[in-house]
Amino acid sequence: MRASRARRLVVGLLAGVLLLPAGCGIPAETDVQVDGSVPVAEPGSLNGPPAPPPAPTDSDEPVPFIENYLRAAAAGERDQAYARARTFLADEARDQLPGKPQTSEIELTVVRLRAKPESTPPNNQGTSTVRLKVQQVGVLRADGTLGPPAATDTEYVFELRRAEPAGTGLLITSLPTVLLTSDSALREYYRQHKVYFWNSDLTRLVPDLRYLPAVPTERLVTEVVKWLAGGPSDWLAPGVTGLPDRTRPINNATGGNSQWEVNLDMPGANEGRLARLGTQLAWSLPELTGQLDLKIQNQKRFSVDLERERGTHAAYPPGADPTRFSVYDGVIHPLALGSERRGAVPLPPAENRNVVSASIARADEQVLAALVVAAPGRRLRLKAGTGAEQVAVLHPSAATFRAMSRPTWLRSLSDARPAGLVAADGKLYRFDGSGGLSPVPLNVAGNVAAVAGSLDGHRIALVSGGAVYVAPVTVEGGVVSLGQPRRLPTLLTGVTAADWISEDQLVLAGNDPDRRSAIHQLSVDGGFESPLNPEVGAAVTQLAGYPGGGDRGLSSFSFMYETNGAAWRNNPFEFIKRQQVLDVPAGSRVVNPTAPFFVY
Repeated sequence: MRASRARRLVVGLLAGVLLLPAGCGIPAETDVQVDGSVPVAEPGSLNGPPAPPPAPTDSDEPVPFIENYLRAAAAGERDQAYARARTFLADEARDQLPGKPQTSEIELTVVRLRAKPESTPPNNQGTSTVRLKVQQVGVLRADGTLGPPAATDTEYVFELRRAEPAGTGLLITSLPTVLLTSDSALREYYRQHKVYFWNSDLTRLVPDLRYLPAVPTERLVTEVVKWLAGGPSDWLAPGVTGLPDRTRPINNATGGNSQWEVNLDMPGANEGRLARLGTQLAWSLPELTGQLDLKIQNQKRFSVDLERERGTHAAYPPGADPTRFSVYDGVIHPLALGSERRGAVPLPPAENRNVVSASIARADEQVLAALVVAAPGRRLRLKAGTGAEQVAVLHPSAATFRAMSRPTWLRSLSDARPAGLVAADGKLYRFDGSGGLSPVPLNVAGNVAAVAGSLDGHRIALVSGGAVYVAPVTVEGGVVSLGQPRRLPTLLTGVTAADWISEDQLVLAGNDPDRRSAIHQLSVDGGFESPLNPEVGAAVTQLAGYPGGGDRGLSSFSFMYETNGAAWRNNPFEFIKRQQVLDVPAGSRVVNPTAPFFVY
């Protein structure tokens, strides 16, 4: 994900026919808001110098001083993290943060501040206190992964005194015994970087998010090779294939000027394995062009043209060019927004009725359709089917439910065995192209409310019990299984919906700390979080994102959502109006479009 500068847009109601229920809670005018196209900042520098680490003398005010302390651990080489942090400590506090051996294996405890730090004025002895209210984000490991939180503390307290001689700043006299840093410091001194692992049947690549400090290019190659040799993130491991056991780099990568060389010890390094590693490296080093030579125990065995490899072998099928749709009075219709590409509904009229929500996907030459439709007795039923250019017949599920989420198709399956996932009455179900439903065992708290599949097809986002999870998807012989879901830290509570807006970013809706309905962007490991729409006005009941990037006719990080019986879009935030719904028959009821979604 490329960094971009935040743009602010004034959001107002546009002219046209727009129906909103009374008391909907959506204001007629809103304050300046952040445009939803703005991603979480991606910090760090590939070749430029890193930002200088903070010094204890940079501030003599308690709160900025502690904020600089939180930045210190992340601001430089990992093996010097403890040394940088200890420069903020008084002599009498040194034992509270024991020195570690100089090693890059040091782990950082990452927290997110839930409020502005609070400080007390100095007492008669000249000491003061700074109190942090935090959310545990995770543990930043030496392999660049952000693991789940190891601590459960929600508050940390620091005590400070004036340094001697007077006028030389502050020193910490009491502090937590873990090496702390903040998510904002992580954003300042690291950038997000993806490496790719093959799925279980070696047919497509799956991205794995890491954190990279500012490093020169030649060291980037070394770090990526080490990450691939070390294997995938713990949560993703059940869904992907690592390099052969005991694979390890021999010395650092060398090269420059578009010529790189990697020397490995790799058991069973045959031509097929080296070719697959070459593809992994090409996608895991998107900044680089030129040739990369692979040596096995000092013997050159394989070469890959990085740019050509990316152009020849896609990481995974990218899907069709995206188009927008919504439900209007129980019928799916295409949407016309600006100059965007417009689609046609690939369903006959007899099947396109009583629709509550829908998921339509294109897989090679097939169209996959899954609809949640109204059933007798105020129940809901799933209907699913496949076809070429049109799905002629949808097959209904035998069971009906009180509540169902928008379904999602799993893109990792073959055309012959299409399948998807849907939440119904608090449980997760797998469905096939004939509408058959089977429960999927899950070890998560609460009722499942929503599920969304990634573009690569081997990861899902899951909303259960008001929290958001990610889990790997494994497909063996057409049978879908999930790895253990990982709960992600977020400032939102009561999460109602989530979807993917890029390879490593989610969009989710819930309640912010002030109990306002809001939409946030969250990285797939929970490390970076950014508000996109802090004042939605009412609970979000459906949410659909497009994860394919900004080069297919849509802006990057595009999404749509439903709240209080009306559909919205981002880029910019605005209502989707009745006039933007295509092919509405003359004399139809005047209602709001609902349940928006993308077809791609």
